[in-house]
Amino acid sequence: MNSVDTAIRDRLRDRIRAAMPAARTDLATLVAFRSVADPRKFPAEECVAAAHWVQDAFRDAGIAHVETIGTSDGSLAVIGHSPAPAGAPTVLLYSHYDVQPPGDESLWLSPPFTLTDRDGRWYGRGAADCKGNIVMHLLALRALHQDGPLPVGVRIVVEGSEEMGGAGLDRLVAERPELFDADLIVIGDSGNAEVGQPTLTTTLRGIANVDVHIETLKGEIHSGMYGGAAPDALAALIHLLGTLRDEHGNTVVDGLDCTATWAGVPYPEERFRADAGVLDGVTLPTSGTVADAVWARPTLTVLGIDAPPVEGAVAAIVPRASARLNLRVPPGIDARTAQDALVAHLEAHVPWGAHLRIDRDVLGEPFRARTDGPGYAALRAALEAAYGRAVGTAGQGGSIPLCTALQRAVPRAEIALIGVEEPRCVIHAPNESVDPSEIENLAVAEALLLSTLGGCG
Repeated sequence: MNSVDTAIRDRLRDRIRAAMPAARTDLATLVAFRSVADPRKFPAEECVAAAHWVQDAFRDAGIAHVETIGTSDGSLAVIGHSPAPAGAPTVLLYSHYDVQPPGDESLWLSPPFTLTDRDGRWYGRGAADCKGNIVMHLLALRALHQDGPLPVGVRIVVEGSEEMGGAGLDRLVAERPELFDADLIVIGDSGNAEVGQPTLTTTLRGIANVDVHIETLKGEIHSGMYGGAAPDALAALIHLLGTLRDEHGNTVVDGLDCTATWAGVPYPEERFRADAGVLDGVTLPTSGTVADAVWARPTLTVLGIDAPPVEGAVAAIVPRASARLNLRVPPGIDARTAQDALVAHLEAHVPWGAHLRIDRDVLGEPFRARTDGPGYAALRAALEAAYGRAVGTAGQGGSIPLCTALQRAVPRAEIALIGVEEPRCVIHAPNESVDPSEIENLAVAEALLLSTLGGCG
């Protein structure tokens, strides 16, 4: 089942390569939708229009039944199904059409919602995360559809609020698991370690955020008259946050093991420094390897602080301050247990008897893929044939709560993560881009996977 017919591979490659100009047009159309799932920032009609475009595109690509389903968070999920031929498995293909806000548009070298060619890459918000993966799925299906009915059952799930937490689709999975029933689930929202290096993501960290609020005074008081004896809420917050790092910069939370090591492929420090844009002379805040820090261990990041801005600050002692803390949780640690430990740590270390309030955010559980099934083996073979290189495995520091929701709803299914989002894409940042060769190679691999599982390879 896992061998790949080179003649089929070459035929699919020719079809997909010939379709790349049309794929660019599709991606340009998708990028033009300002589909940020936050009506406070962009019109909701942009997401609705993107959902309908995706629905029509998958119908044209050979998916027999495609519809949009409203979810509990107000977003539209595009759900499709083509039944499996007798004896063939069913594969679910996932992606999402919503995108991160563009942020400060002055930092973009080209308009964020206009797909722009530069230096061999395609630039635009969502070009990689995750509209490039939608186009990849479409390319694969269209290449197979030229031969008639699809060789396997195919389910399509394209989410409309992933960047805002995806609570709507998670609830739909729990309420209607039959819509997601499949033998293999391919999550198109990940990426390769670098361009041209096929990589399967096997672990995801969960998430356990909290908001911390500290109050020490009834109101602002003069720093000259009272400074030195009056408890400064901002200083108290800084002191408390400092207890979450050791002298090397490692995350430390009382009651959590923050010393695990990564057993898979390494993440070379030189490449990480380039990928992350670390400035010359700045050391990495970890005593382990990069892979340990980003894939195997809990990591605490301060996402934001509410305090007076520097510009316009007055000579007053701050009576209250807040921070949003992002705790990433590796597989092997329960997200609720991690959040409980973080809350207990903060309560134990708050200085000077300052009044502390902690608001807990929604949890996302970590994920570990089961990699020993037939679907996973077929996907690995397809990736190797498409890229002409051995497949690596890596973790991902980010979270995709949908993966754990699908594990609960469809426990028999294999779940694999692939995608076009290699490090140079700088997803979520200004000047997001995609390398079109990644779209092409992954489309070839996915078409090969479906062909092989359908007994055609």
